[in-house]
Amino acid sequence: MTDSPSKEYISMARLIAFFCSGFLALLSTGELQTQTQHDFTVCGSSVANKCSVHMFAANIGISHPDIVVETNTLSSVPPPDITYTLSIPDRTISSGLLSALQLEAIIYACQQHEVILQNGQRAGFLIGDGAGVGKGRTVAGIILENFLKGRKRALWFSVSNDLKYDAERDLKDINAPDIPVFALNKIKYGDTATSEGVLFATYSALIGESQAGGQHRTRLKQILDWCKPSFDGVIVFDECHKAKNATSTKMGKAVLDLQSKLPRARVVYASATGASEPKNMIYMSRLGIWGQGTPFKTFDDFLHAIEKRGVGAMEIVAMDMKVSGMYIARQLSFSGMSFRIEEITLDEQLKLVYNKAARLWAEALELFTRAADTLGLASRKSLWGQFWSSHQRFFKYLCIAAKVRRLVELAHTEMQHGKVRQGLRFVLFTKITKIMTGRKGRVVRRPDGSVRYETRAEQGMNIDHVNIREKERFMTGEKLIAIISEAASSGISLQADKRVQNRRRRVHMTLELPWSADRAIQQFGRTHRSNQVTAPEYIFLISELAGERRFASIVAKRLESLGALTHGDRRATESRDLSQYNFENKYGTKALDKITKAILGYIDNKVPPPKGYPGGDIMFFRGNWLIAFFLSCLPDCTITKFLNRILGLEVYQQNSLFQYFTDNFEYLINKDKKEGKYDMGILDLAPGNDEIHEETQEKFLTPGNPQEGQVILYKISVDRGMNWKEACSKAEKLTGDYEGFYLSNKVRRGRNLILYKPNIGKQAHPENLDNLLLRYYKVTPDEAKDFWESQFDFSFTNCTHANWKGKCKLIEEGQECFLGMRLKQYHMLCGALLRVWKRVSDIVSDITNSSILQIVRLKTKQNSKQVGEFTFCYLLLLNPVS
Repeated sequence: MTDSPSKEYISMARLIAFFCSGFLALLSTGELQTQTQHDFTVCGSSVANKCSVHMFAANIGISHPDIVVETNTLSSVPPPDITYTLSIPDRTISSGLLSALQLEAIIYACQQHEVILQNGQRAGFLIGDGAGVGKGRTVAGIILENFLKGRKRALWFSVSNDLKYDAERDLKDINAPDIPVFALNKIKYGDTATSEGVLFATYSALIGESQAGGQHRTRLKQILDWCKPSFDGVIVFDECHKAKNATSTKMGKAVLDLQSKLPRARVVYASATGASEPKNMIYMSRLGIWGQGTPFKTFDDFLHAIEKRGVGAMEIVAMDMKVSGMYIARQLSFSGMSFRIEEITLDEQLKLVYNKAARLWAEALELFTRAADTLGLASRKSLWGQFWSSHQRFFKYLCIAAKVRRLVELAHTEMQHGKVRQGLRFVLFTKITKIMTGRKGRVVRRPDGSVRYETRAEQGMNIDHVNIREKERFMTGEKLIAIISEAASSGISLQADKRVQNRRRRVHMTLELPWSADRAIQQFGRTHRSNQVTAPEYIFLISELAGERRFASIVAKRLESLGALTHGDRRATESRDLSQYNFENKYGTKALDKITKAILGYIDNKVPPPKGYPGGDIMFFRGNWLIAFFLSCLPDCTITKFLNRILGLEVYQQNSLFQYFTDNFEYLINKDKKEGKYDMGILDLAPGNDEIHEETQEKFLTPGNPQEGQVILYKISVDRGMNWKEACSKAEKLTGDYEGFYLSNKVRRGRNLILYKPNIGKQAHPENLDNLLLRYYKVTPDEAKDFWESQFDFSFTNCTHANWKGKCKLIEEGQECFLGMRLKQYHMLCGALLRVWKRVSDIVSDITNSSILQIVRLKTKQNSKQVGEFTFCYLLLLNPVS
């Protein structure tokens, strides 16, 4: 370390900037480390009840080596019956080369490939298994199955040329080494001489072009010529989230074009994050969810219908896809995996550097604006695009530099623990570091202070094999620290594998949360995979800089609809859950609009400015920097732009502004909660209550693509009462002087209206005590028993308003009243809801003036799990679903 903090931090920023844009540090250490108060273990307490152990539909094969789970919502619906017969040899199955879990996916994929959609194209299949479950072997198994059926050509697209070797390994591992794998990047343009086997290519190769010899040739045409129009083999889109922007990128359009020109191909989409957001499903044209013969004529119709229906809508889509046989999604249990958030405090020296940099960029903005005006530039899109992208990268690396020192401290601590418990020799940090990245070279600082560029490849080694060799060194224990860039994060396996020498527990440190949650999920899956000795520990390093939370915001948004943490479900209320940083939703947009208008003086805001701002409230709103900031964001000030550019403010400014933004964000959410407008996502109906009964069910067939589906209308009753035995049990645990059973002082028709409850202490709080004693008087359990039991029976079918004859004015007037009633009835739609969703929501919106259909989850007394839509419009719903 040098004596100059400025040079030190800037040097760190430059070093990290060179290494990667999606940086994480991975350490392999000894045994489990002691948890801090900020830790929580996944699949413990509030998280565990979101997952169910996956039950295999296919009674074939040996169990998977690790515990695999499904979300409760997906596990509540069964897949279709199996009709397909496998050709994979018995010896491959009996030896466990393909587990029961992987065979299940292979069977359903091949079964779905037998279906022809109404537009004439062959149906596709989506493997949504989480990272580390073994999608590679599953895909290899699908290729083997088709190879044995006589379809001996296949296309395999992925994100990196290095993964070609993984594809070969996966085929070898399932006893199919005779199926050759050819790398497209090693074949000349126009060459179609390769015959049987797998043609492996990256997504970027799909848009490759050549002008050699004066002829315009493309990789896409080369692939189509190799396949021939009658191609009915397998096309695998591995890590298919890479094609998510299908209409806006050349690569995405090529993916759609390939599927269109090979209509009978057997398409497999494989990604842990492929169906996380509806807008990213546009390239999955073979699922048959939209288009001819479906309720949605175009993808945009499907997108609009799903996005306006709230947090749990994608869960219904996933359930519908599973029921229809086009989707399967399992994930490794998170048992034993721990998370920790390390919040980094900035020292005064770094704050000084940061503030100077912020002022420098502000001056640069002013000078660039003047220069553009002087030159009379008509179009400034390119100018400002480059300026703001450079601005964002600069401050991103400065944020990273702020965490490097703490990262090194953590690394040394973990290594020391590992050394003591494993008996690990002392090795210099620089000697044990292994770097995996997509770059071919790196800048190295020499002892004399000079720098030089070096190739990453050792003498005599091909640059294409560098990452593979580095991985081997880590897995054998020759090197114990891995630094992985985003470019190298997809597909690589670095878990504590039972088959390798280095089985120490992995400590996975995320120095920078990626800009995309898709990439974050991929990175987390590098160290949590099948066949591991121990689950990893994750450490997220987040600085106190408010603007940096922009990256956590994006990750949190995706985590709300993925994985065991939340999965479209807002029940997880862990104080350390990253969802506290999720601002990319309608409340974030409204909060931003609100503070923009307040700061520019267009509206008065009920939310006060942040406390502790120098000069008080008046100075906050009068700050020239604040007005200049918002003017630079206009006219289209989005959440993304706001959270990016806030990085360029001085530390106290960005923290104050960010606090003002979050205060407004929370105000809007609380306001909607009070008014009953807040979308709670998937709600549990009477959680912890075993008295949920299924009374009746009516089944309806619905048109579908390619076959009909089934919608079931359930009538559910919930007994919300507490019997005397339960009440006494709770009362025995009370210790306060004023806690116990109370009887109301009011008398009607000679009978007391009662409030009998074991007091939980809230009503007995000092400020409420006088009110309590004014309206009620305390009684003994013996005195309460008769009243409790009589009221328990009376409230079974009578509301609070009912008098002793059991009459209620509202009911006498022909209205419904359930207030205080023990038994409440609901109507719930389950099954293939996607096919009737639009018609049902149209009817509901006519009655309730809202298109949101509440999605609920419940477990009945008969031990049946159901997930579906809640509705009270029973009679009106019979017509649209029948």
